[in-house]
Amino acid sequence: MQNNNKISVVTINYNNPLGLNKTIESVVSQTFKDFEYIVIDGGSKVEDVSIIKSYQNHINYWVSEPDKGIYNAMNKGIKVATGDFIIFINSGDNFTDSKVLEEVQSKLTSDFDIYYGDYYRIKSNSKRRKSYPAKLSFSFFYSGSLPHPATFFRRSLFDEIFFYNESYKIVSDWEFYIYAICHKNVKYYYLKTAISDFDFTGISSNPKFNEIERLERKKVLEKYFPAFVEDYEKVSLLNSKRFQQIIHIQKSLFLWKLFKGMISFFLLFTSKFKK
Repeated sequence: MQNNNKISVVTINYNNPLGLNKTIESVVSQTFKDFEYIVIDGGSKVEDVSIIKSYQNHINYWVSEPDKGIYNAMNKGIKVATGDFIIFINSGDNFTDSKVLEEVQSKLTSDFDIYYGDYYRIKSNSKRRKSYPAKLSFSFFYSGSLPHPATFFRRSLFDEIFFYNESYKIVSDWEFYIYAICHKNVKYYYLKTAISDFDFTGISSNPKFNEIERLERKKVLEKYFPAFVEDYEKVSLLNSKRFQQIIHIQKSLFLWKLFKGMISFFLLFTSKFKK
């Protein structure tokens, strides 16, 4: 039986002409053509707009105007989307190959509300596949999330649950996932295939924003899952770089003995100094 669910692909962009061109080319090169393509630009320079216009015969809707940030732009895309399912392939990201939509489209049925797959994490000198579990537990979302460039959402979910929280800088998509899956129990399905190449240079991937992300996640838990805030603080400590370094040292017998010796020497030295 043929699946007639329509897909909306949304691209968010702001002053990233090279990334934008790569992304649009990836989308319009899909062998499956019966999808809606939407480009939301945040009022970029002339070069970005020229790129959009050069592909406008392949774009169903586009706009270039100032916005209030990435989640405001993503919400704009959701509101104009007419597809049954929506996926965000934002500027700099791209589909893994030209047959992704062809292979996935027939799997998007009314049985599930969220379909997700894997992606390739792209850095300046590496490409590594990131895979996900078929069963998503609450503990998974303590330190993890699903990738929006590899997730197909049922469009109506945003009307039924909520749109992205525009007051957050980093975790609004995580908030949507954890609330939808762990609170509303929406049905999800793991596609077991690579969907996209993810440009791992954005704000959420920058270590200097880790503290902002931690605080925003804590706010989400305080709002929807207050009983688990203390657990989240403990998990954050266990995942901290310093704690992981200690674990790494402990695995090496020589380094662990050296580490304990340094601590003992430090305690002995400070105790003598106090005397």
